[in-house]
Amino acid sequence: MRNIHDEYLAQVRAKRLLNTILLLVFIVLMVAGFQTANARNAGGFIDGLPNTFDFMADVVGEAVERAHLLPGYFVKYLPSLIETVNIAGASTLLGALFALCISMLVTRGLAPVPWAIMPLRRVLDILRAVPEIVVALVLIFLLGGGPVPAMIAIALHTVGALGKLFSEVNENASLKPVEGLESVGAGWVQRMMLGVVPQVAPNYLSYALLRFEINIRASAILGFVGAGGIGYDLRNTMSWGQGKFDEAAAIFLLLFMTIVIVDQISSHFRNRLTHGAMRGEARV
Repeated sequence: MRNIHDEYLAQVRAKRLLNTILLLVFIVLMVAGFQTANARNAGGFIDGLPNTFDFMADVVGEAVERAHLLPGYFVKYLPSLIETVNIAGASTLLGALFALCISMLVTRGLAPVPWAIMPLRRVLDILRAVPEIVVALVLIFLLGGGPVPAMIAIALHTVGALGKLFSEVNENASLKPVEGLESVGAGWVQRMMLGVVPQVAPNYLSYALLRFEINIRASAILGFVGAGGIGYDLRNTMSWGQGKFDEAAAIFLLLFMTIVIVDQISSHFRNRLTHGAMRGEARV
């Protein structure tokens, strides 16, 4: 008994020693990386700290000074905002549809070709791992600037993200309806559409709405690299500098209000979908 206790204490001490060593290595690497980055930074991170809020102060100062012009700017940049929301909506719709199809092919117990599960999962990993801005830059080089490269880039990332989430939802679906449909001769597509999708549709829609919020922010960011939308206007106003900061503030406010409104609406529908589905299961 004593030997077991001594062995346990020895293992605990060894684990603590290993964790301490790993923590020290992490701290050393972090400090070394910070020093290297700071040394290569043009102005130096420490030297630039006092100027952190200068840009924000300039933007807020001009916005307050020309507050009477903000409503006109809202109207001016509203079409660009609509373009940004359209990019996000189209990419979410396309990405969700492709993700639904791929999720069925990578779900164990549902996939028609089991050996294809692992390769397709790696494809989803790659789509999630590559940032939208990298894909957008490549597509802009090939297709030129505009909303189409942004839509394709965001849709590809959406396929990777939603494909994984949808497949996890599929794994929790009951197989009894699928088996019943198979017993009467239903094909694989019919079994998926009639036996699986009705069970998981509320979760699909919930995840898709959440992704729509994320894609609005992503489409605004991609505008900085020439992919159209309100991000492109924001880049131009910020690049202009003094004299255009009031317009940049108006764009910030427009984007902020849009994200808040979409977040509230989608949160409402997500709660209704998920809680409604849970209440329905409880009644059954």
